Amino acid sequence: MKSYMFAAAGGALLGGILSTQLIGPLTAQEARGNESLYEQLDLFGEIFEGIRSGYVEEVEDSDLILAAINGMLTSLDPHSSYLAPEDFGDMQIQTRGEFGGLGIEVTQEEGFVRVVSPMDGTPADLAGIEAGDFITHVDGESLLGLTLDQAVEAMRGPVGSEIVVTIVRAGVDEPFDVTVVRDTIKLRAASVRLEGNVAVMRVTTFNEQTYPNLQAGLGEVAEESGGLENLTGVILDLRNNPGGLLEQAIRVSDAFLDEGEIVSTRGRDPEESWRVNAEPGDLTEGKPMVVLINGGSASASEVVAGALQDHNRAIVVGTKSFGKGSVQTIVPLRDGAAAMRLTTARYYTPSGRSIQVLGVSPDIVVEQPRRDRAGGGPDGEGEDAASARGRFESDLRGAISNDSLTEAEQEQIRIEQEEAEEAARRRVDDYQLSYAVDILKGLNAFSPPSAPTE
Repeated sequence: MKSYMFAAAGGALLGGILSTQLIGPLTAQEARGNESLYEQLDLFGEIFEGIRSGYVEEVEDSDLILAAINGMLTSLDPHSSYLAPEDFGDMQIQTRGEFGGLGIEVTQEEGFVRVVSPMDGTPADLAGIEAGDFITHVDGESLLGLTLDQAVEAMRGPVGSEIVVTIVRAGVDEPFDVTVVRDTIKLRAASVRLEGNVAVMRVTTFNEQTYPNLQAGLGEVAEESGGLENLTGVILDLRNNPGGLLEQAIRVSDAFLDEGEIVSTRGRDPEESWRVNAEPGDLTEGKPMVVLINGGSASASEVVAGALQDHNRAIVVGTKSFGKGSVQTIVPLRDGAAAMRLTTARYYTPSGRSIQVLGVSPDIVVEQPRRDRAGGGPDGEGEDAASARGRFESDLRGAISNDSLTEAEQEQIRIEQEEAEEAARRRVDDYQLSYAVDILKGLNAFSPPSAPTE
């Protein structure tokens, strides 16, 4: 007992000595830091007054303050920013799935506006704007030197009005103009359709509608195919999905996982770090799965792809994702009209890897052939190569029939031929999706037959 008391007393005494020795230097350091801070604030005030009194034109005090606030935030990273009341309101509307604009997610790289992804079916998508494009001019006015918010503001306008954006695209020698008609963007966050016996789940964004849309859509196609057991697999298409609500990304990941970690975040304060684990239950009951990604798949999309890849739940196909592995927190300010978007943490996949800058690397790299801007095929030929059909014996007038097969067998052959032709058309229209379908066919072809039930 005495030795324990001694150890405790000795520890307390040593701590007291160390604390006493450090009080002087720490206080001096804090004093120097405060002095430096006050000097910087004095400098800010001096510059502020200098602008007010000496700038060539009169400037509103509020504009100067807001510019200083926004500059302070945007200097941190590309995703931190000040949200003025109008911008904050727009963001809240967007998370509910309906807003006005062109339908593109953009970021800024070294002063240039880069398209993260166009959203399916929006004016930008229909006009041919692609992920990775750089927007240099709007209606002939250069965007160079503007903040991201200023560039976005330049692209806003009344619904129905035209805007001409100048695009610089990798692999295209000269910049070119694209005319886009602004419209109200109504996003269906997720939709599900059948490709043969494969359920293709397209997720365009992660907002409040995403998981409900996905769950309802999967139920509909399962019913259409005569039951979930008749589906041979599922494809989760996250291409050109710029992200959105992390909570929805977690729900979508959990929809296909029975257990294990989905994602973790680590911020400056270790106590604020957290991790989320999957709960039992798989919407597809363990069907083979492929996830499609590309350079327009960012943020929440990467959370989902990374989680399913790390758990070996899905084969990830496509090209490397965008590489946004940071979490932004929206902090309402003062009366709640405005807000601050602040990067507060990095997120990590179940294996502990950070996707920041690196992105998610697909298990199988499949490039999507670039389409001709005029709407032709992958090589700019214009005609869909799969639609070019030669002449066959069956086309000849008076050709004799095949009497070695029953009508039912002949009909089955015709069905298989149509399916093969449809697959060929799909390879031209969407090579990556076609590749994913072929992977699922291969998995089913080589999977062992189910054990007979008694």
